[in-house]
Amino acid sequence: MNDDLKTYRDRRDFRKTAEPAAKTAARENGRCYSLQKHAATTTHFDLRLEHDGVLKSWAVTKGPSLDPSVKRLAVATEDHPVDYAGFEGTIPEDEYGGGTVMLFDAGEWEPLKDDVDATLKDGELTFELHGERLTGRWALVRMDGRGGDDRENWLLIKQRDRHAGKRDVAEKWKTSVETGRTMKQIANADRDGGT
Repeated sequence: MNDDLKTYRDRRDFRKTAEPAAKTAARENGRCYSLQKHAATTTHFDLRLEHDGVLKSWAVTKGPSLDPSVKRLAVATEDHPVDYAGFEGTIPEDEYGGGTVMLFDAGEWEPLKDDVDATLKDGELTFELHGERLTGRWALVRMDGRGGDDRENWLLIKQRDRHAGKRDVAEKWKTSVETGRTMKQIANADRDGGT
């Protein structure tokens, strides 16, 4: 297993949660992308970009905005396994990240600069999304650290292109891109033992 996933595995009890246990081998040169709406302690959106065998992940408060003038806080989280890109369901409340997860968007991404590791280190990753809902150019820009803050805060910003607009993603779509279900339907199906 990928050592980059140690934190992911250590935080979860896979006897209790249906989240993937990182058993699937990563794709060579894979570039999958997913956006998951996550009703945990606070509802947010998890942006996941496949790179070097894992999903680089950021928790985006309020979800992405299609408006280039709006900058959304995106807190870097632990790397996730590639199979997590398709996860939809309910994480038990007593588990890390407990709450309902909806697959909000999925597709592929491409970096606008070839050396992804260098751009992540430099704190400015520009990329293009080819999702079912989100398309066009975006940027993740790391913020300067504040004393005592152990989080790595970034800003997610829509770039000016023909896909830009004035709406928040969360307002535009309310259902899963995969199953067509609402958050409530996903939670109810998991509670009732259905799909």
